[in-house]
Amino acid sequence: MRSGLRVRDRFNINNYSNLGQRVITALIGASLIVGASIYSEWTYFIVFGTILGFCQMEFYKLSGLDGLLPLKSFGTFLGLSIFVLTFTIEFGHIDDKFYFLIFPLSSLVFFIKLYRKSDKKPFTGVAYTFLGIFYVAIPFSLLNVAAFAVDDTFHYEIIIGSLFILWATDTGAYFAGTKFGKTKLFERVSPKKSWEGFLGGAVLAYVLAYGLGIYFNTLAIWQWYSIATIIIVAGTYGDLIESLFKRSIAIKDSGRMLPGHGGFMDRFDGLLLSAPFIAAFLKIF
Repeated sequence: MRSGLRVRDRFNINNYSNLGQRVITALIGASLIVGASIYSEWTYFIVFGTILGFCQMEFYKLSGLDGLLPLKSFGTFLGLSIFVLTFTIEFGHIDDKFYFLIFPLSSLVFFIKLYRKSDKKPFTGVAYTFLGIFYVAIPFSLLNVAAFAVDDTFHYEIIIGSLFILWATDTGAYFAGTKFGKTKLFERVSPKKSWEGFLGGAVLAYVLAYGLGIYFNTLAIWQWYSIATIIIVAGTYGDLIESLFKRSIAIKDSGRMLPGHGGFMDRFDGLLLSAPFIAAFLKIF
């Protein structure tokens, strides 16, 4: 019995330091995401749709902590519907005319709010419902556009390459900032972030972008460098913006589901602002 308890304790992630929890969670999560993206379009679709759902529910939960009443269930449903639409349209299963379904579906938010008697501030409820869609669901949906941007074929390399660069930026910034960080990057919003960390993340991101350009032939090296630049800049701003949101309601993490990282939004905040720019870049260039 004691032996069984010792084994269970040994594999209890809460027994590890914050850095240990961070590494273990990152390895498990990255393996799942990368494996799903490489295996097939549909496993990618399931995993990223699930992540989107958790991120959007976290966003609406944070809004609720600030005293707001967005439509949590319908907002999440609407976000997932947009994700499904973009995937099936970009995949070629249905015609792109079905994009127009987004508008009547979104209009249902007003009808639902009209019949909610308990909501004393319908303006803010409607606004934050749409903010959750625009801030969380649209970027994840645009990942579908990015994945099919080259010759209308699903390219997992674009998805995992972008994520590798994002993770490299975070990792480089974390270790460079911890060791050399002195000059504050944006102290009012995030006191721990430094210019030294930003540069460390940028260097590691560009090194990885070069490797991706050599290993994958889906995009040219200059395109990988461009994506890296987008992620370095927009990803950093995404992190700062989420910090601003959390600071406004005096919380540290968006959730507790990912040990060492907090919530799903804490892990994917950089992606939320990077994805629209990546999709636009790949569509235009």
